[in-house]
Amino acid sequence: MLYTELQPVDSFKVKLAHPFSAYDRQMLTLFYQPLIGPEAVSLFMTLWTDAESREPQEHTHYYLMNMSSFPLQAIFEARISLEAIGLLRTYKKKQEIDKRSFLYELLPPLDAPSFFNDPLLSTFLFSKIGEQPYRQLRGRFLEEPIAKEEYQDISRTFLDVYKPARGDQAMELTAGMHFQGKSEPTGIPFYVANFNFDLFYNGLSEQMIPKASLRTISQEMIAMLAFLYSLSPLDMQKVVMIAMDENHQLTEEKVRKAAAEFYKMNTSKQPPKLQSVFTQPIVDEVPKENMSRDEELLFYLEHTPPKEMLRKVSKKEPFLVDIQLAERLINLHKFPVGVVNVLLQYVMLRNDGKITSSFVERIASHWANKQVNDAKTALKLSREEHDQYMKWLKEGKQSTPRNRKPTREEKVPEWFSKRDKKNEKSSKPNHFNVEEERQKLLKELGISEPEVK
Repeated sequence: MLYTELQPVDSFKVKLAHPFSAYDRQMLTLFYQPLIGPEAVSLFMTLWTDAESREPQEHTHYYLMNMSSFPLQAIFEARISLEAIGLLRTYKKKQEIDKRSFLYELLPPLDAPSFFNDPLLSTFLFSKIGEQPYRQLRGRFLEEPIAKEEYQDISRTFLDVYKPARGDQAMELTAGMHFQGKSEPTGIPFYVANFNFDLFYNGLSEQMIPKASLRTISQEMIAMLAFLYSLSPLDMQKVVMIAMDENHQLTEEKVRKAAAEFYKMNTSKQPPKLQSVFTQPIVDEVPKENMSRDEELLFYLEHTPPKEMLRKVSKKEPFLVDIQLAERLINLHKFPVGVVNVLLQYVMLRNDGKITSSFVERIASHWANKQVNDAKTALKLSREEHDQYMKWLKEGKQSTPRNRKPTREEKVPEWFSKRDKKNEKSSKPNHFNVEEERQKLLKELGISEPEVK
């Protein structure tokens, strides 16, 4: 439901929680990019750069689409990935009727110690990059402790250097004001409501797990581990009992290790992987055997992205304006992929290989009123419209005066034809013109024109 969430004309402003540093850039590139992908990091960097301008600027999302060369769908998915990982907060302006306006607040990434101590982030990073790169990355940010047996701290304190002074006037001038400063990163915005703590606590007897021991473990940690390893409240009871030592003491480190061991013994030795909720599962559909020509055509149209179809027809990378037009038909007008492919090919064949936005939208509006919801219906309707168009051409040709040049004959693609006829090869033009390009398009689509008597 992208249309209800975001549109290119929606405006936005960017706000930084505090000025970021080169260390934050390292964390984004090395730690967060494997989890959320380069598109989300690219969006973060674009917003970061824009927020560092001297005066806050307001843009529409067309600006982001042009700056990043991403379609709106990719920008929206990148945005919610940043929100989920704790790098972005999105605020929508209230009481907006005619338009929507957003405020994007960029949040700092976790530092290396906090990241490695977070069970969700560290485990997902391990599953993404593998053991050896994970160890190398961890070693890069290890801090070498100061050898206290070799050095003595002789640093002065503030009172050793400065004398107290009267500061009432300065305090009065700044009372009640909010200043920009370095805020602590919040990490993943994780909610514990989905975990059944009543069932978890009721199954733990006071003799086995004292309540005082459980107080050392936060509920957020318990719910996070349960989510990470897909453990039920009963499974988490076993994890806690495994983690408890002989003195009935629990630490978060021991609970994390116990949960990982429990997962390895009962589920898989491979670490769990992060999966986005908006990523649709890819289903490999295989064409049926002994399909008719129409069935093969329908299968191709319904299972080929418009971008790939345009690339195959033109034998080169399609222009961004044509891709955006196809995406608008799918995302905004809710046309299925197969219908969009039929529509684009129909327009190209009727318009000398050109895709004109106004022509496409006019036909799309007509098909929407006709409630065209599948490629089969789109093919049927396009054939009927083409037959009517050919009838008008023939009637116009019969009424043409003898001294007037006849109207150029319209080429009929084979998959528009409803009759089985033997095709004749068209004569090749003697010089390069638009008709030659049209013939190439018909040949690329594997179609030819029937004989016109």
